[in-house]
Amino acid sequence: MSVSELLQKEMTAVVISEPGGPEVLKPETVAVPQVGEGDVLIRVAAAGVNRPDVVQRMGLYPAPPGASPLPGLEVSGTVVALGDGVEPEWIGRKVCALTNGGGYAEFCVAPAAQCLPVPEGLTMAEAAALPETLFTVWGNLFNRGFAREDETVLVHGGTSGIGTMAIKLGKLFGLDVVVTCGSDQKCTAAKQIGADHAINYKTQDFVEEINKITDGKGVEIVLDMVAGDYVARNLKCLKEDGRHVTIAVQGGVQATINMAHVMMKRLTLTGSTLRPQSAERKALMADEIYRYVWPDLEAGKLKPVMDESFPLADAAKAHAHMEAGDHIGKIVLIVE
Repeated sequence: MSVSELLQKEMTAVVISEPGGPEVLKPETVAVPQVGEGDVLIRVAAAGVNRPDVVQRMGLYPAPPGASPLPGLEVSGTVVALGDGVEPEWIGRKVCALTNGGGYAEFCVAPAAQCLPVPEGLTMAEAAALPETLFTVWGNLFNRGFAREDETVLVHGGTSGIGTMAIKLGKLFGLDVVVTCGSDQKCTAAKQIGADHAINYKTQDFVEEINKITDGKGVEIVLDMVAGDYVARNLKCLKEDGRHVTIAVQGGVQATINMAHVMMKRLTLTGSTLRPQSAERKALMADEIYRYVWPDLEAGKLKPVMDESFPLADAAKAHAHMEAGDHIGKIVLIVE
């Protein structure tokens, strides 16, 4: 089939019929997306399911201007068509990609600069589970949090897709990793994945536990996806010159903190969201990840922690599974 014939065809995609619960995710027949300058068209093998997809489905995280309104921020698959400015050698490459949306579909457009080769030894489902978590953890723990070898990081949500990647990537780069989880079972799983310590936040005060674990010194970094009233407690866990990095606001967008405490300990508060960042910034992160992380993926030293896979048509079930909160690691949709 020629490229022109392909781009005139239709495909199955999961649309958000209206803001709401998982049931609003509906498979529909839509047009295959058009490739723009610098883009590639990927025949999708698998797509990762992430918390931002859930928030978008609820109507609280709209797609940025120019992005696909379809959910799905990471995919794996085969390049089948090219936009202007992309070398012909890209055709047929197996890639995983950070997308700007549209991953819940048979075909998806992504900037070539946000595509990375599928590592040897990984399945396409595993490859689809990499981009969103890797870009998020790399960009926040290392670029914004300035993590260095032998430092200690506190990660909330230790068995989530982000949490499990933070454990694995942190240990790969010589960090001590402490996580919080919502059950003893999840704490055990987090330690099996590689966490040095796991705190059950439902039965233990994580501030007190951090004080015990660090002999009262505190941690250098907090990677926080809760926000809300956790922020003031997180700051108590930080040592002098500590860094607090917010990547989600599951506990609320408002926080009350003691700014004198921030000043006295010379703390840094920062954070980011990934999707609205510029193509140039994402391309730089992709290049860094390829240079510093991909060799370990190729060598088998790093793999995503996988939870459960669902057919594309069962995206609603995948979202319900994520919202139930029992998953450990990544949830993916299988398209092929």
